[in-house]
Amino acid sequence: MEKLGMNEIREKYLSFFESKGHLRLPSFSLVPKNDKSLLLINAGMAPLKPYFTGKEIPPSKRVTTCQKCIRTPDIDRVGKTARHGTFFEMLGNFSFGDYFKKEAIPWAWEFVTKVLELPEDRLWVTIYENDDEAFEIWNKVVGLPPERIVRMGKEDNFWEIGTGPCGPCSEIYFDRGEDKGCGKPTCGVGCDCDRFIEFWNLVFTQFDKDAEGNYNPLPKPNIDTGMGLERIATIMQEVDSIFDVDVIRGITDYVGKMAGVKYGADKKSDVSLRVITDHIRGVTFMISDGILPSNEGRGYVLRRLLRRAARYGKLLGLDRPFLYDVVDVVVEHYKGAYPEIQERKEYIKSVIKKEEERFKETIDQGLDILDGYINDLKASGKNVLDGSKAFKLYDTYGFPIELTKEILSESGMSVDESGYQKELENQRLRARSSRKEDNALWEKDIYSTMKDIETKFVGYEVFKSDAKVLAIIKDNELVNSAEAGEEVNIILDTTPFYAESGGQVGDSGIIKSEDVYINIKDCKKAGGNKFVHIGTIERGILNVGDTVEAIIDEKNRMSTARNHTATHLLHSALRKFIGDHVHQAGSLVTPDRLRFDFTHYQALTADEIKMIEDEVNEKIYESIDVSIDIMSQDEAIKKGAMALFQEKYGDVVRVVNISDYSKELCGGTHVTNTIQIGAFKIIAESGVAAGVRRIEAVTGLGALEFLNKKGELISNIEQILKVNEKDIVDRIADLSQTIKDLERQLEQLKSKVVLSMSDKLINSAEDINGIKFVSATLNDLDVDELKMMGDILKDRLKSTVIILATIRDEKINFVGMATKDAVERGINVGNIIREICQVTDGKGGGRADMAQGVGNNLEKINIALETSRSLFIEKLK
Repeated sequence: MEKLGMNEIREKYLSFFESKGHLRLPSFSLVPKNDKSLLLINAGMAPLKPYFTGKEIPPSKRVTTCQKCIRTPDIDRVGKTARHGTFFEMLGNFSFGDYFKKEAIPWAWEFVTKVLELPEDRLWVTIYENDDEAFEIWNKVVGLPPERIVRMGKEDNFWEIGTGPCGPCSEIYFDRGEDKGCGKPTCGVGCDCDRFIEFWNLVFTQFDKDAEGNYNPLPKPNIDTGMGLERIATIMQEVDSIFDVDVIRGITDYVGKMAGVKYGADKKSDVSLRVITDHIRGVTFMISDGILPSNEGRGYVLRRLLRRAARYGKLLGLDRPFLYDVVDVVVEHYKGAYPEIQERKEYIKSVIKKEEERFKETIDQGLDILDGYINDLKASGKNVLDGSKAFKLYDTYGFPIELTKEILSESGMSVDESGYQKELENQRLRARSSRKEDNALWEKDIYSTMKDIETKFVGYEVFKSDAKVLAIIKDNELVNSAEAGEEVNIILDTTPFYAESGGQVGDSGIIKSEDVYINIKDCKKAGGNKFVHIGTIERGILNVGDTVEAIIDEKNRMSTARNHTATHLLHSALRKFIGDHVHQAGSLVTPDRLRFDFTHYQALTADEIKMIEDEVNEKIYESIDVSIDIMSQDEAIKKGAMALFQEKYGDVVRVVNISDYSKELCGGTHVTNTIQIGAFKIIAESGVAAGVRRIEAVTGLGALEFLNKKGELISNIEQILKVNEKDIVDRIADLSQTIKDLERQLEQLKSKVVLSMSDKLINSAEDINGIKFVSATLNDLDVDELKMMGDILKDRLKSTVIILATIRDEKINFVGMATKDAVERGINVGNIIREICQVTDGKGGGRADMAQGVGNNLEKINIALETSRSLFIEKLK
């Protein structure tokens, strides 16, 4: 057989099944679509489930794919075995009620023997023990000898998940030879050793299992097959591990070159190389599919893979961010099959680099603390880390619990997981109790009792309407009437008031009749389709059943509409200039301004902001009509309308079209032509979460007001600096240089002061078993000067431990330092600082050679310094 590369095998497989009438589909995203049962796509058939269940009509009855997949249940075995990986590709051919066993089996045989040219005498198959039909096809049609067809039980060769479609399966095995076997007399297909390798599973979905456990024949059975690309490549290339396959080995060798180690030379470093190689592939594809690091869901899986890989890089001596560089090699190997990763390469690299830098900020400190925990456990003869300490590593230093467990396991230790989970739940309870939900009012039982009450919204067409009062709520109680001076919530049968939703705030305005005048400040939705108008009765008495006129504040509504339509233009501009990875992650639209959150992993440059701002204004001045179409959600998506991932839509949706430039599903209010927006001005760009940026902007009169205030500010600066506008920048530059010069002179003076004080401290240093110990309170110095003093003392004393303190703003600031030889003799100033901070009712910590902290009890500063000396003597070896 020819030693085919992974890319060649993939193409041969897809081309082969295209020749059998299959439609080749590109790999689906790793993010499942409309499938809450999966966090990530983990099998070739997973994205095709709607076709198998009949919920959707497939584009063809015959389909073939190579699907990228992520599985993490065996993550702790990745790198330690030859076969386990979190990222893999699954080749598959599928029939949706078209062909069945008599086609699927011979085609599989044809592909492996004629296309891949695997030796027939080394191929074995398994079938379900009762599947005589499959046996007949393998034996009589294909010609496989009966002794190489192994019948196996339900556990091995029958696919089912609860009730629903299910059926027997047949697996194809390759015999790698006796030298790969375990030598046992019973060694054969199904043995746990490395001799017989299963590489292709053919699933024959022919039954429908009902609730009573009956297997009813399906009128149109299906075919679902899956072949692991890495596994078949391992066989074709006659190597022992998926990490030795051409494409994957190319990445492994690159990482080894970066770290200065050779793959295969050392078992321990091989594990690190394998983990990094596996994880960087998965990370690259996850980010390409729009997943960003976070502490929840699939974002947590991504963060866990990234940080696990970074930690294994550290074991290889790679202390700097390096994973983002490996992306170039991953892209080079995979871009032919997945061109989108080439297009998104720079974005993928920036996301990874940011996450690496973020992790690096805390990992050293966290590792030092974990090392301290491990040493304490060893000293006390224990091997289980307290759950609260594991939680602190997660909560404070960003250590995934799995990483803590893995590091502990290397020392034969474990975590008190129940204690960890208890701390995690306590944190969630604290977060929930402190969170103020603006909409909590609408979840109270009083609204759920109004089952027959609904409001008809007419605010898209008109700004005022007649209405009937259906309910009045005062102090969270239903009342029949309310009078002047009382705050009320009112539900009408008809309203032009937009109720807060989709990021757009509710309308304000008035509700009135001849006898009543009510000032409405907001409008929200309550259970079902009830519009709750929140306001104060200014005049008269309002009764349930009254007929009133509801009138919205037209000026505010139009300002809100300008801002809302501008968010659609902004969204399209961001995707045009920043990349199609940009998606809306939240928004707020008010009459005064707009706020737009979007997925992106780095701050926009000044040039990018200007480019986006100019683009939106250009579309405004093109006077583009804004049209609204009502259609089914499926039809809208097919026509290219953008839906927001976190939003829930009904079967019938509104599509807001701004020519061909923007098309979004949206229930908000909008202008009828972009020229009505007037102008668009970005006033701020910032980060709000990992991988999420925020733009704040104003439009129309708001933009004009913003520019007027800028003009006033410039005038004030001119008066203060006594220069013309054109000279402001030069004058500020001169002042800035003057300040820098003065700061430099001040630093020089500080250095002289510190040097003069250092002589006194050196003379007071106490020599304890060959290591000098210095502790002092220096209230004349700030924290930076304490650090400077510490560096001077380390340089002059050579072998020393230094604990310094200063009182600033009613707090004690501690700084600790230790020379390398002191650390080697058991000193960890991070632990010392942590304990003396606790003495003074504060917190602190750090590395073994450098730490700092803060204390709150000023009266205990001397006790703290005495404690530091005792700890130094106790720990010094």
